[in-house]
Amino acid sequence: MSESDARIEIKSLVVDYGEVRAVDDVSLSVGRGELVTLLGPSGCGKTTTLRSVAGLEDPTGGSIKLNGTTVYSAAERRNTPAEKRGVSMVFQSYAIWPHMTVFDNVAYGLKVRKMPAAEIKSNVMRVLDLVQMTEYADRPSSRLSGGQQQRVAVARAIAFSPDVLLFDEPLSNLDAKLRVSMRVELRELQKDLGITALYVTHDQEEALAISDRVIVMNAGKIEQIGTPEEIYRHPRTLFVADFVGNANVIRGKASGVPASGEVDFTTEGGITLRAVVGHAGAKGDAVALQAAYVDIFPAGRTDVPNAVKGSIHRRMFHGDFIQYVVDWPCGQLLVRRPPTDLFEEGSTVTVSFSAEHCVLL
Repeated sequence: MSESDARIEIKSLVVDYGEVRAVDDVSLSVGRGELVTLLGPSGCGKTTTLRSVAGLEDPTGGSIKLNGTTVYSAAERRNTPAEKRGVSMVFQSYAIWPHMTVFDNVAYGLKVRKMPAAEIKSNVMRVLDLVQMTEYADRPSSRLSGGQQQRVAVARAIAFSPDVLLFDEPLSNLDAKLRVSMRVELRELQKDLGITALYVTHDQEEALAISDRVIVMNAGKIEQIGTPEEIYRHPRTLFVADFVGNANVIRGKASGVPASGEVDFTTEGGITLRAVVGHAGAKGDAVALQAAYVDIFPAGRTDVPNAVKGSIHRRMFHGDFIQYVVDWPCGQLLVRRPPTDLFEEGSTVTVSFSAEHCVLL
């Protein structure tokens, strides 16, 4: 991505809280109309990074550009106030004013900007229609469900057509089923309006579902940047493999690590697997294998890749899939199969997976 295409550009950002470094030399960019997610556990620096973009934090070093304009620079001693950055933010708590109607909540930011009354009404009704809340315009906000409050928060955020939209875990307060449907609605709205968005979540399933790119953070640093498929299929570090998806991490040693291609990997359990070099920086002392990429066959099957004998230790029904814990020479292996693939606990089986899914870390 060229600098001219970047709507958010962060370089070498550092944020300190006393002696604690919350964000440590973070650099990233978000292109026009792109939704990029900062993913990581609590305390990894993702929300602090987001708040720095919004102007709600005072960084220690680095720079931030929005639409090509520098809004923060330690070197230039520049720090543009939040209200002058042209960004809007949807908070985890929604920050809906309970004493106002839905209409007044959405109109508030437009009134502060001294927009004419007719224009305010037109904009408010336009965005309420976008989030399917037109019929609730006159309803007190205190009488809204969680999902409705979330829609109002989004409508308020997009009402003045911001250049950049920031989301701070906007779905975390919703129940599981509503969270899934709302992530679809948010993604559709973002795409339809062409909004440039930076999104924060600790939910890896959510990040994979809605993002153009995912940035995995840990202890204030970026671990990996890539598309959801790249992050899931080819984790670069042990942390990413462990945090994203349901990866099995298998220790051992590769017999030489080429820049790319397949390689033999001898596990600590004494078996040799065929693995793939996912990136040039792979060390070769461990591989990651997502649970969904492992097949289970009846015992004795040998005509499949990486065929290893095992036994079913535990079977757990999850509705859409069955999760197996398989005892094998390397300890225990997590396997996710469709609910039609049934194997009894205690039965002897063959597990199999292709080299392309057994990725060197």
